[in-house]
Amino acid sequence: MIKDRFRGYLPIIIDVETAGFNSHTDALLEAAAVIIDMDEDGLLYAKETIDCHIHPFEGANLEAAALEFTGIDPNDPEREAVTEQEALDLLFKPIRKALKASQCKRAILVGHNATFDLNFINAAAQRCQQKRNPFHPFSCFDTATLAGLAYGQTVLAKACAAADIRFSNQDAHSARYDAEKTAELFCTIVNRWKQLGGWQAEDDEFPFAGLD
Repeated sequence: MIKDRFRGYLPIIIDVETAGFNSHTDALLEAAAVIIDMDEDGLLYAKETIDCHIHPFEGANLEAAALEFTGIDPNDPEREAVTEQEALDLLFKPIRKALKASQCKRAILVGHNATFDLNFINAAAQRCQQKRNPFHPFSCFDTATLAGLAYGQTVLAKACAAADIRFSNQDAHSARYDAEKTAELFCTIVNRWKQLGGWQAEDDEFPFAGLD
């Protein structure tokens, strides 16, 4: 079971699009989560994607350079944006359901440059006074690091190319697309490691020791 692969932690891929780099002052504009599961052969796969567009919180900073980079117009009515509170509810509810189904004790955020995404999720949860944030507060899995180890590439597009994962630069920089590609990259690396003999479900001599 997947709970045995990561010592009771369930990997959840997260990608956010923001209006800057400061999680406490800059707006969170998009968020997407990909729930990971394991098949009967012990291989990971992307099971479900949840995404939403988000209204800037009151007083949020909007960096023009960040908006130009992502192409997001926070005032576009067709975005069908929700509040941060609604966004967290949309994301956290299926994650908690997945935790229960997998018998995992907590989610562990997986992201490309994962600390950035974790900081924005934690800051939003703090602003909304979320008492049941499902994620470990500081530990995460970073696919930039994993891809650097596995393929010698740290940029998402280049890492995907090295892993024979199709990647469109035109579709990039939306939370949903980047989260799904990050999920594909994460599963590819972890599954390849297993196929090379790096982890076996019955091997009690391979504890994961980094999440205390």
